[in-house]
Amino acid sequence: MLLSATPPPGPRPRQERRLLDEAVRHRDLVPPSRHPMASITWLGPAAANPALAYRVSGDRAHLAEAERWIGAAVRLPHWGRAHMPDHDLDAGWLLHGLSLAHHWLGDDLSPDLADLLRYKLLVQGRRMYEFAVATEGRWWSSSYWQNHNWICYAGLATAGYVLGREEWTERAKDNLGRVLDLLPADGSHAEGVVYWRYGVPWLAIHLDLLQEGEGLDWWDRGGFMAHTFDFRLHQSAPGFAEQTGHGDCHDRRSGHSTALYRRLAARFGIGEAQWLADLVDRELFDGEAEFSGVRPGIRAEAYLDHLWHDPSVVPVAPTRTHAHFPDLGLLTARTGWDAAATFVSFKAAPGGGHQAWERSAKHRAELGWETLNQGHHHPDAGSFVLTSQGAFLAVDEGYSNRKRAAHHNLLLVDGHGFAGEDRYHVYEDMPLEHRARLRDVLAEGGWAHGTAEIAAMYPAELDVRRLDRTLVCTPSGRLVLLDEAAADTARTWTFLLQTDAPTTTHDDVRDRLIRSGDARAVLRRHAPDDAEVTSQPTEVEANPTSSTPELSITRTLHTLRITTPAGERARFLTTIEPGAGPATARAVPSGIVFEAPDGTTETVLLSPADRRIDTPEVSADAAAVLLAPDRAPYVVAATRLALPGHPVLDWPEPHTGSAAPR
Repeated sequence: MLLSATPPPGPRPRQERRLLDEAVRHRDLVPPSRHPMASITWLGPAAANPALAYRVSGDRAHLAEAERWIGAAVRLPHWGRAHMPDHDLDAGWLLHGLSLAHHWLGDDLSPDLADLLRYKLLVQGRRMYEFAVATEGRWWSSSYWQNHNWICYAGLATAGYVLGREEWTERAKDNLGRVLDLLPADGSHAEGVVYWRYGVPWLAIHLDLLQEGEGLDWWDRGGFMAHTFDFRLHQSAPGFAEQTGHGDCHDRRSGHSTALYRRLAARFGIGEAQWLADLVDRELFDGEAEFSGVRPGIRAEAYLDHLWHDPSVVPVAPTRTHAHFPDLGLLTARTGWDAAATFVSFKAAPGGGHQAWERSAKHRAELGWETLNQGHHHPDAGSFVLTSQGAFLAVDEGYSNRKRAAHHNLLLVDGHGFAGEDRYHVYEDMPLEHRARLRDVLAEGGWAHGTAEIAAMYPAELDVRRLDRTLVCTPSGRLVLLDEAAADTARTWTFLLQTDAPTTTHDDVRDRLIRSGDARAVLRRHAPDDAEVTSQPTEVEANPTSSTPELSITRTLHTLRITTPAGERARFLTTIEPGAGPATARAVPSGIVFEAPDGTTETVLLSPADRRIDTPEVSADAAAVLLAPDRAPYVVAATRLALPGHPVLDWPEPHTGSAAPR
């Protein structure tokens, strides 16, 4: 449909209106006569949108507008100035947008400009192709999990199909096949939502070009594209205007691509993707366009939105509230899909996720290639993000150039974070054994449970033998965190919580009040008893784009630190209860009981290592027993469970899930 400019049948008045609006949006601007220092990626869609608008409407004013921006782009001697001229994102975006404009306008393009455009596309395409060949095994040419790879090759492929340059399309196709085979089948993306919405549309573009140009349908290859909307959906903060913030995120308002939602809905029949695209169109589009730090942004995708919308896909509102993405070690839970709901996202995996970590190590060993670019990955294994009442209560750092575990909701050992941190490419050249994992995952029945093993992420000289964090989210949205640590020598251990505003003391000396606007939560420290508690601001600096060096952002986190005296072992037991009321949590043997004012209780009993729970009312061989009113008991890694009034249950293999009496 990209080459033919023919969308699926059916009405698309909103998409056509957006296309026509976007086609005229730049009319008051004067095209640059000299290359600015800033990025020129926007020149690609600045030409493509009026070109398609002309095909749709026949209005020659759109043709003139397309020619105006084509003329400006082809007269620049290089595409890209501040960073890798002719060989990176600027060139990729322009190769794609101007090639489509050339193809769509056809003979209606003035002959002299058509000749100049074809010549310029041949020059720029050759530069991109030769760079990709010369740098194979280095940077984006072989960075299979990275948006630069997807954008540059999709741009090269677009030019190749339009100009008939088979060597370009063949190289791009070979790369696309590798990418699809290497991306995780669960659809997760380690660069986070911001780079998901920026990069994944280009995989969809390339897949459409391949299908149209060669009749090859690779949409199902590897499984990533079929499942990646689920990842994006479950990284939505309540209300959908914001997203979680894992990975490099310029801001929380950069996350939506209605065009990509439409294409995934059309290809895989995903009603939730159509529903979210409709919601963004109706309620969130202008906010995404205004507040997002991603450029050119959602408006520039109007040509894709028009071509990719299939009105026959019936919108379906999301209902499933819990999700688990094993490759990224990502666990999410929410109390609902409304804007005031409580939502938590918890992750623990090696750099890039398990598949990328393992396969890139194999590439390094067998080929001498560096294929996993980790510039947008964070030292965040074991960290979590929490939102409730329409606000963020436990936050991620966002975007930084010097990434540190101390910027996340993690633990420090003698004040130190992860091995190899405090740099941009935080996992670069790290040995394979530096890998975290999430085990004992439950994501059903209103419960979320997972244990992050993160000891291997710390420097070897700290002698950390064990550092496990178990996170539980109850059906009402209360959190339990159990951190168990051990080292061969005495260490201080520090629990960190990052918030947007300073936490303050609350009703009890063990309590801290978390505030964000009108939203509230109470953090209660149940263990250890002997700890130093401090709160201080943490400055995080970054330049989110190499193509605009003068762009710099600074963010202030407010960091709560709970530090133990030196010891070989440490145990933190912490609860976080969203809401303005007093804490209801009390510690009991093996865990926590939440006693609500109405008399209902939620019980969380944990034994992640010994897997033995004994209380006056519960006896189990299990990592966790989870109890809530009017719900079946739930267990994690259980082989036996005995509850009052229930038959004793036994499982031949460790069982995770409902323990309803058989």
